[in-house]
Amino acid sequence: MTSDVVSLTDTPGAADATAAPARFCVKIMTRGDIADCPAWAASFADLRKDRRYYEILEDTLGDGVEYRYFAIIDRAGCIQAVQPFFLLDQDILEGLGETWQPWLARIRRVAPRFFKTRTLMVGCFAGEGHLAGSDTVPSGEMAEILCREIVDLARSCRAQLIVLKEFPARYRPVLDCFVQRGFARAPSMPMTALNIEHDDFDAYMRNALPRSARWQLRKKFKATDGETLALTVTADAKDAVDDIYPLYLQVFDRSKFRFEKLTADYFRRLGSDMKDKIQFFIWRRGGKVVAFSLCMVEGDSLFWEYVGLDYAVALDLHLYYYTIRDMMNWAIANGYKWLRSTGLSYEPKFRMRHDLDPLDLYVRLRSPLPNAIFRLLLPWIVPARYDKTLRRFANYRDLW
Repeated sequence: MTSDVVSLTDTPGAADATAAPARFCVKIMTRGDIADCPAWAASFADLRKDRRYYEILEDTLGDGVEYRYFAIIDRAGCIQAVQPFFLLDQDILEGLGETWQPWLARIRRVAPRFFKTRTLMVGCFAGEGHLAGSDTVPSGEMAEILCREIVDLARSCRAQLIVLKEFPARYRPVLDCFVQRGFARAPSMPMTALNIEHDDFDAYMRNALPRSARWQLRKKFKATDGETLALTVTADAKDAVDDIYPLYLQVFDRSKFRFEKLTADYFRRLGSDMKDKIQFFIWRRGGKVVAFSLCMVEGDSLFWEYVGLDYAVALDLHLYYYTIRDMMNWAIANGYKWLRSTGLSYEPKFRMRHDLDPLDLYVRLRSPLPNAIFRLLLPWIVPARYDKTLRRFANYRDLW
């Protein structure tokens, strides 16, 4: 794998003897190959999920996933940028609505790998994707480099499907080069964003929510009257991982859409390796952990990444809303202006006046003829099309 190299000429498409010397080449590498590379050490440094996060994923979420890196190498043999990607077997029809799932299950009793294929995914295994540009290779040039060579690179990895996974909508102008080269763009399940520039949660309710929504929230909060729920906020939850991880699994098991399944070591490593960008919110009732949230910080935003709830009490006490109130009060008190959340659980976010924060998939099959058909099919098999709550958001059209 590490010997796969693709040369890139300064003049796209030039292949004769008079073509300009290649400015860069792309080499597929493993983490060991880039471990001491300054370009990798600086990758995503301005984002909450910097290169340390990718290393934690590789160390803790390795089942069935091969982590690799595109190294952009200059004429002197120096790595100027590193773009992470990973390989796995992908279920192309995973996002179909519930109506189709029984039919799909019947087919797969006979053909287990029906519409499952080896896939090369550019981006982050557990999070949105970003282009790892640098001063030498800005993000626009990184996109051009990858879109010209990605099909050959996928072939070298024996991947039939190529995906740019969950790139924020702001990348659309830069990534349009992929659309021009046969990729289809379709929405992934979006993140959400809520402006929290208020004095506190009560002020947010008065200023941002209609009377009916305020009444509903206050009714839910009455469920905890007389309860003592102690909140701890910490960057390192290693002493509580054995308590919070089962709560994460409870939420994971109840989710209609299941994506990456985290491990206990994932939570431990975040606290030990990324204290500057992590906040664990942990709620205890009578000394027992009943809820937690994993958040990350970036700029003026608190990102709500994962939640865990003890469903023995969570529904009766409306802990979901109780935890949101505490997180917002903490974020406001600490100067944050936005609460951003990962996808799913859209109904309460709609009621609390979040906006959708679109994420895009760029997808193509390696073979041209099947890809022509797949481009037409893709918008009809993504989960975002079948989530009725998403359509109620004012900016739903921004997904497309």
